[in-house]
Amino acid sequence: MRFLLMHRLDESAPEAWNPSPEFMEKIGAFIQDWTERGILIAAEGVHPSERGSIVRKPRGANPTATDGPFTETKEVIGGFALVNAADLAQAVEYARQYADLFDEVEVEVRQVVEAGDLEGVSAE
Repeated sequence: MRFLLMHRLDESAPEAWNPSPEFMEKIGAFIQDWTERGILIAAEGVHPSERGSIVRKPRGANPTATDGPFTETKEVIGGFALVNAADLAQAVEYARQYADLFDEVEVEVRQVVEAGDLEGVSAE
């Protein structure tokens, strides 16, 4: 099964968006280890919300875009890792290891929908 680990950072903390060389070395070794072990499929960091936009489409309306920064939220997605795990419990354990790389972070774990999960769903 595949799981998405999304980490949230405090957008107002400058250090969250300017990782130290020590952090980069630590996460580089972590990524290499998980890749070699077949755990990691992909991982990326993202820029702060000031360099992003939110597109919303209410039912029956046209989509609208709002450029960042998004003052209504303190924590924003700072990056993600897509991993292979046997089940949710293993994915949560991976999320704990991932979170341990950071000084302060929140990691959301979500299972990715696989084609088999959609059996019986009509595409009509």
